[in-house]
Amino acid sequence: MTSKNLEEAMKAAGGPVSMLRDSQAGPNVYPGVPPEYTNWRDEQRAWQEACVLFNQSYHMADLAVEGPDAFKFLNYLGINSFKNFAVNKAKQFVPVTPEGYVIGDVILFYLAENKFNLVGRIPTLNWIIFHAETGKWDVQVELDERTAVRKDKSRRKAYRYQIQGPNAMKLMEKALGETPPDLKFFNMTTLKIAGKAVGALRHGMAGQPGFELYGPWEDGEAVHEALVKAGEEFGLKLVGGRAYSSNTLESGWIPSPLPAVYSGDSLKDYREWLPGTSYEANASIGGSFYSDKIEDYYFTPWDLSYGGFVKFDHDFIGAEALKEKQEDKHRVKVTLALDDEDVLRCIGSQFGKEDRAKFMEFPSAVYSMHPFDRVMVGDDLAGVSTWVGYSSNERKMLTLAVLDAEHAKPGQKVTFIWGEENGGSKKPTVEPHSQYAISAIVSPVPYAEVARTSYAGNDGWRGKL
Repeated sequence: MTSKNLEEAMKAAGGPVSMLRDSQAGPNVYPGVPPEYTNWRDEQRAWQEACVLFNQSYHMADLAVEGPDAFKFLNYLGINSFKNFAVNKAKQFVPVTPEGYVIGDVILFYLAENKFNLVGRIPTLNWIIFHAETGKWDVQVELDERTAVRKDKSRRKAYRYQIQGPNAMKLMEKALGETPPDLKFFNMTTLKIAGKAVGALRHGMAGQPGFELYGPWEDGEAVHEALVKAGEEFGLKLVGGRAYSSNTLESGWIPSPLPAVYSGDSLKDYREWLPGTSYEANASIGGSFYSDKIEDYYFTPWDLSYGGFVKFDHDFIGAEALKEKQEDKHRVKVTLALDDEDVLRCIGSQFGKEDRAKFMEFPSAVYSMHPFDRVMVGDDLAGVSTWVGYSSNERKMLTLAVLDAEHAKPGQKVTFIWGEENGGSKKPTVEPHSQYAISAIVSPVPYAEVARTSYAGNDGWRGKL
């Protein structure tokens, strides 16, 4: 029997940790595209050596926000400054709870005066909808849900493609019939492809240059066909769901922070507003990190490298809490490069009769919606790993982790604990197994050199939003 709302679901399960730990949900799915178009190794290689088309039309939700108060409303909900934010610009939008913990992040498109679109995972959009419905703002919101939960799975309001890679601009020039506009990162314009007006955001993913393209759903097939044809001579690969979920390991973006909404009296009304069928009520956590305190699974903006986004030039939810936290000692986001021999030992255990490790799927080894694995220095907890998988480009098993600052220096040796306690939780993606200790080297984030230099360095777009 489905609970009426998130608050009831938590109580029925004996608390949020037990609810999430034993949830029957596996990792987030990527509907609408096949797992592989060719093979995930070549698809990974293409975003570093040629160009790729990511079809993002299915797995993310879109929220339209407009009305006289739209600008003020969104500014009140986000840690970001809206100073100099103007039409035809976008930004990575990050809201936090009154206690200063991250709910999620999405991309905010400024389409016209007091007209916005937000694209990303549903927890952030749910937060915005709640405040639009319960606050005194003169705004209207319209949600276009992701394909996985739609009744009509055949269409969305808009298609969304990304063209990325070293040959992306050559592909775009051929598709456009002219040189692509020289836009700064996260600036937008309108292009024409296959005779269709196409919205274009200058973007980067896995550290390579490119565009995010979007427009009315009915135009999507024609635009897609034109892009594929233009990319033939430039080594274009379509990317399936398996490779897509692993690109973040090279670019360094943590894609799935747990929305910090499961505790606190200030959020009880919100939990009672969220239905028992919501993402938040049916999410899952997994991995070797375990605490009976749900707050230990939350992140601050600094944990996720979003500290630079925090601007106190405006009033926003969580501002007072973040003012107090800004003086704290912050954790640091890093990449962990796992030891090859230790990884092979885990994989080899699948062929033994005893002491089998948790199975490592390639390229993404994520088996819950929100992974949390322990990272140790000796007997001390140094932090948590939040995403794990294999990069064919780097020929390494990598994880994205958040570590205490004293353990986050590149080159430091740490230990990554793979597998769940007591033989594993009740999630259907978890088989009986033993935990394995894997040596790892703390490494830069992003891990890929091109991502560090052209995408996330001092001149990269993340530092400018």
